[in-house]
Amino acid sequence: MTRWQALAVLSAGTLMIIIDQTIVSVALPAIRADLGFSRPGLAWVVNAYVIPFGGLLLLAGRLGDLLGRKRMFVAGMVVFTVASLLCGLAPTAGLLVGARFLQGVGGAMVSGVSLGMVVALFPAPAERARALGVYSFVQASGGSIGSLLGGVLTQTVSWPWIFYLNLPIGAVAVVLARRLGADRGVGRRADGLGGALATAGLMLAVYAIVDQVWLAGVAAVVLLGAFVLRESTAAAPLLPPRTLRGVVGVNAVQALLAAAMFSFLFFVVLYLVSLGYSPLATGLAMVPVSVSIGVVSLLFSARLNVRFGERPVLLTGLASITLGLALIAFAPGAVVVPATVVLGVGFGAAMPALMALGMSTATAADAGLLSGVFNTSQQIGGALGLATLVALTSDYWEAFALSAALVVAAAVVQGLTGSTGGVKAVSRSTPRSRPGGQHDDGATHVS
Repeated sequence: MTRWQALAVLSAGTLMIIIDQTIVSVALPAIRADLGFSRPGLAWVVNAYVIPFGGLLLLAGRLGDLLGRKRMFVAGMVVFTVASLLCGLAPTAGLLVGARFLQGVGGAMVSGVSLGMVVALFPAPAERARALGVYSFVQASGGSIGSLLGGVLTQTVSWPWIFYLNLPIGAVAVVLARRLGADRGVGRRADGLGGALATAGLMLAVYAIVDQVWLAGVAAVVLLGAFVLRESTAAAPLLPPRTLRGVVGVNAVQALLAAAMFSFLFFVVLYLVSLGYSPLATGLAMVPVSVSIGVVSLLFSARLNVRFGERPVLLTGLASITLGLALIAFAPGAVVVPATVVLGVGFGAAMPALMALGMSTATAADAGLLSGVFNTSQQIGGALGLATLVALTSDYWEAFALSAALVVAAAVVQGLTGSTGGVKAVSRSTPRSRPGGQHDDGATHVS
C-alpha cells in the first residue's frame, strides 16, 4: 500500500469518527420520540460519547507510540464499528447510551493516533504539507457533512441509519488498515498510574463541562494536578514535560479555535431552524462551508504553508474566520450562507498550518502522544467553549460575536507565543528521503 493510499484509509476512518460527533444532533428529536428519553436524559446520547472520547485521547495516543499506532487504529475501528451496530439496534434508552459510550472509546483510539500516523508517513516538507491539507479538510468538513447526512437519513429513512452508515465504512477501513505494513511501537513500558490519573481527570473534566457538575470539575483539577506531579517524578512519564513545553502555545490556539468552531456548529443549526429551515435544508445550508474548506485545504494550503510559513497563514486564516463569524452575528439572516464561505476559507487555511505547528516537534517515539495532546486540546476547548457560550448568551448574535472574540484571542495567543515550527522548520532538518521501511514504489510501513 502506498503512502497516499494509507492516507486515504486514515482519512476515511477519521471522517467517520468526526461525522459521528454531529450526525446525531439532527436526529435527537426522532430518537427521543422513539425510545422515550426524558428531555434531560436526551443529552446523554451526546454526553455518553463525548466523555470517553475526550478523556481517552491522550492515553490512546501514548499507547499507540508504545504498542504500535496501527494496532491502536485497527482496534479502535473495530470497537467503533461494533458499537455503531449496537447503537442502531438499541431497543431502549439505556442500551443506546451504553453503546454510545463504547463508540466514544473506539473513537478516541482512532483519533488519538491518526494524526501521528500521517506525520510519520510524510516526513518530506512539501508532501507533509499536502497530506495535512487533506487530513485537515477531513477534520474540518466532517461536522458539516454530519449535519447534512443526519438530516437526510433521519428525514428519508430513520434514525438508526445514522449508525448503520458506519458499518461498511468501518469494515473496509479495518481490512485496508491491516495492510499498512509493519507495526512497531517503541516498546517502553507505560506509566500506568499516570495514565489512570490523566484519563480519570480528563473524563471528569469533560463531564463537568458538558453536564455542568462543578464538583466533578474540582475532582478533575485534583486528579490532573496529581498527574502533573506524577509526570515530574515518574521514570517513564506518560507525558514528558519537555515534550509538552514545545507545543503549549499552539495547543492553546487549538483550544480557543475549537471553542469558537464547536459553538458555531451548534448555534448555526439552531439559528437556521429558527429561520424556518427544515432538517434537510439545514444540512444543505452547511454544504458551502464544507466546499470552501475543501477548496482551500486541498488545493492551496500546502503551497501557502511552504511558501510563506505556517504562522502567517494561520494568522490570515484566523482573520478570515473572525470576519465570517462577525458577518453572521451582525448581518441579516440571508447573509448566513455567504458568510460561512468566508469562514470556511479561513478554516481551510488555518487548520493545516495549525496541525503542522502542533506536530512540528514530533519524532518516531512521540508522534502518537503529540497527536493525542492536539486532539485533547481540541475536545476540551470545544466542550468548554460551547458550555460557556450556552451559559452566557441569550441570543444567537451574541453567541456568534463571542465566537469571533475567541478566534481573536487565538490570534493574540499565536502572536505572543510566536510558534514558527512546522513544515518550513522541518525542511531545514528533515531529509526528503522516506522513513525506514519505505521503498521507491511508495510502499509504507507504519508503526
